[in-house]
Formats: sequence, C-alpha cells, structure tokens
Amino acid sequence: MSERWLKVIGIGDDGCAGLSPAARALVDAADIVVGGERHLAFLSDGRAERHPWTSPLSDMVERLKDWQGRSVVVLATGDPMWFGIGATLRRVFSADDMLIVPSPSAFSLAASRLGWSLDQCETMTLHGRPLDLLNARLYPGARILALTADETTPKAVADRLVELGYGDARLTVLDHMGGDREEVQTSAASAFAFDVTPFNTLAIQCPADAPFHSRCPGLPDEAFSHDGKMTKQEVRAATLARLKPYPGACLWDVGAGCGSIAIEWMRAAHRASAIAIEPLEKRRAMILENAATLGAPGLEVVTGRAPEALDGLKQPDAVFIGGGLSFETVELCQDRLRPGGVLVANAVTLESETVLLECFNRFGGELSRIAVSRAEPVGPFHGWRPFMPVTQWQLTKPHVNRS
Repeated sequence: MSERWLKVIGIGDDGCAGLSPAARALVDAADIVVGGERHLAFLSDGRAERHPWTSPLSDMVERLKDWQGRSVVVLATGDPMWFGIGATLRRVFSADDMLIVPSPSAFSLAASRLGWSLDQCETMTLHGRPLDLLNARLYPGARILALTADETTPKAVADRLVELGYGDARLTVLDHMGGDREEVQTSAASAFAFDVTPFNTLAIQCPADAPFHSRCPGLPDEAFSHDGKMTKQEVRAATLARLKPYPGACLWDVGAGCGSIAIEWMRAAHRASAIAIEPLEKRRAMILENAATLGAPGLEVVTGRAPEALDGLKQPDAVFIGGGLSFETVELCQDRLRPGGVLVANAVTLESETVLLECFNRFGGELSRIAVSRAEPVGPFHGWRPFMPVTQWQLTKPHVNRS
C-alpha cells in the first residue's frame, strides 16, 4: 500500500482542542493544510502552508493532485464522509492515497441534543441543494435532520413547511454545536422568528396529522400537473412495480409526458435518478414543475424524440417507454440497457400494440393487459367508467455469460 499522503480530518466547533491526539499529530506534521476560513482559524502558528478552499472547488482539487508526495491535511466539519468533502475527494483519489479521521457528525450531535434515535431520523443536506428536496421527506411524525447552507436556510425551511401545511411542525435550530457559542432554539414553523448564525443544523419534528404523499408508487393523478396525457394512477403503480426502483439506479423515461413515472421512480428509492425525454415544450415545463413540487428536483429533462434524443445519455438501469413507441426505439433502449436491467413499454393503440407484439416475438419478455374502471356518477347513481386498456411489455435484459 502506498503512503496515505492525503489526510482528511473532521473537526468540530471546539477546534483543535476536540481532536484526538493522533489527529492533532497529523495536523502538526502537515506540510500543507486546506480548509474553510473557519477551520484554518482554529490553527495556531505552525510551519504548514495554509490554503482556503477556492471557488469553484474543483480548482483546489486539481491543486491537491500537484501536492502528491507531500503531507497534506484537509480539514472538514464533523464527519467528512457524510455529505462532506471526503466523499468528493474519494471520487478523485484512491483509498490508498487517503486517510480519513472523522469527528462526530452534525447529525450525531443534533440527535444527542434532542434525544432522538438517529436510525429513525431522515437525514439530508440543503447545503448547495434545492429546498424542493424537503418536499419528499415530509410525512406524519417524521423526524428530519438537515445540514444548512447558512443563516437564511432555517427561515426558508419554515416558510416552506407552512406552505405545505406543516405550520405546526416543531423547528429546532442548533447553532455552533460543540463550541462555546452553542445555542438551541425551538418553535413552531408558523411562528419562526429566530436570529441564527451561519453555522447551524436544523431538526424538524413533523406533526402526526399532516398531509403527505406516500413514497409508494401510485400517487393520485391530481398530484401532477398534466394535460390528460399521462400514465394513470393504477397503471403507474403497476408499471413502477415492473421497473423495480432501487437505490442509486438510473431510469430513462422515454416520451415522459408530465414526468409521472420518472418522478415516482426517484421518490421510491434513495439516490435513484431519472432522465425524462420529452419533445413538447409545454410538457417539459410540466415535468419540471411536478419534479419540484414532489421533491425530485434532480430529475434531468432532455429535449427531443427517441431514438435520436437518446444519444450520449448515461447508461440506464431501467427504461420506460410511454410515448413515441417504435421498434427502433425499443431496439436502441434494449441495447443501451445494462445487463440485468428492465425495460417496460406501455401501449394503448392498436399500432403500438403491434410494435409490442413484434418486440415480444423478437426479444421475449412478458406481455400483459391492464384494464381499469373507476366509479363515477351516473345521474343520481354511480357506474363504472372504463379507461382504455393498456398493453404492457416487460423485458429483463440477460446477464453476460462469462463462462
């Protein structure tokens, strides 16, 4: 194993006094120390060069490469591997290059202050991330711990909670945990009026009777802005079950319409991502609106029609074809799909059914038909109003035979 020249050391608001003797020795022996201005201010005079983070961050990451062979320490807040710089650097440098020494994370400190069991909390960061991410984390009784960008984040969160019907949520701001200026303040979101410092962590206790959207696929149709061309609730739930979302997986939603499949895919599994391909501008606008409202602001939207618009996209782990169905599109998607991935296509017209039958005969898979009726008023009574039946084809791409 090569020498671990790059040390990433977590530090708390108590500065160097809170470091272990081993971590302090690494800092004292460093040739170069990199960190935020707040971190560098904790250091006493020493021989090491000091470099604050640059903007963009990538410029300093490039400089780190030039310092290989010297003893470099990167100071980070708390646990560098939990929404921290350690995870960013690990994507650039090998594990053999890095020694990571964590301190207690903001989440651990906040949970200990509040008496919350950390394994029963939702954890997230709003530092450099859209506030819309919060929308998907809200449910009755939820306990949410969130890293923040600065002193403006708590008020923005309070306003968002009120907007979404969570005005009774208890919002706790924990300033400078572990330091001399530690302060904990709590109020209802609707009454939030605290002055806070830039270095804070948020805790949210949601009320037990709050409105919410389940993360289980099959949201009500009215949860989406749409023009009528969408995969209906019952069919959507069945489609997502076939697509099998899992953490970190990427979906192509081809002919995305209002984006309902892609959005529910992202909501269903942690870190799941999706690319929505849609030619119509008005529908792309609906996709972006729905993604923000339902807590999936990371949804990527691509302009164009399949198969041409699929060139250069990230390899998918699953593909859904809901619009623009053609044999050429299916063939390209099946080729790009990772081995073991799933392709699902829905058809409502005879012409589209013909395409699915050809695909079934060529590639195999499974064909099924979904027929849904909903009860609707008929004068003073009720009757069944059928939707157009949907023919669904599913294919699991075979794994590569390595024997």
